Amino acid sequence: MTYWLVKALLTPVLRLFYRVRVEGLQHLPPEGAVILASNHVSFSDSIFLPMVLRRRVTFAAKAEYFEDPRKGWFFRAAGQIPIRRGGGSASDDALEAAAGVLEAGGVFGIYPEGTRSPDGRLYRGHTGVARLALRCRCPIVPVAMVGTDLAQPVGRRIPRPFLPITVRIGAPLVFDLPPDRAEDREVLRRCTDEVMEALRSLSGQEYVPYYSNRGTIDAPS
Repeated sequence: MTYWLVKALLTPVLRLFYRVRVEGLQHLPPEGAVILASNHVSFSDSIFLPMVLRRRVTFAAKAEYFEDPRKGWFFRAAGQIPIRRGGGSASDDALEAAAGVLEAGGVFGIYPEGTRSPDGRLYRGHTGVARLALRCRCPIVPVAMVGTDLAQPVGRRIPRPFLPITVRIGAPLVFDLPPDRAEDREVLRRCTDEVMEALRSLSGQEYVPYYSNRGTIDAPS
């Protein structure tokens, strides 16, 4: 309930100050489990993407955000999942929380790069996105956020208003493989690379074939 209230209050304000354009909205299934895999160029990606969709989107967010009194209320109100950085149990917790959302037929948003791009380029994706899709047998819909990095670059607290922002949604990617292939590293890598290629095509970003070094809350590759 709080999620929809926050969205109802924020959406008209954001549309007043930003020229938001949505492309490919027909690619998002109207119901059923789906993973939204997005590039990540700005903190505000997690605000603008849910704003333009009719379905509720759940993201995994850094636990540090929830501990910050200035930000924590928003992430709780938006129904986001707190995840601590690092591998091991932290990554397992992230995977289990995401699977819970998908098994309930929801929409889970994930940034395969694991963190915001430090320089606007698209970095190699972690395989958690493919592992989720194969485990929950659901499609991955690639989403490119374009212009949010200009509105709110890394390190900028207050976004610049009146700038164009495009949310570009691609066709669903379906990996129909037997369950016993869900932990095959080569399969996971191949599926993840296909997702990143779709993001590169949608966003127009330069692709970098190695991981960003800003850290990750995604599942390990």
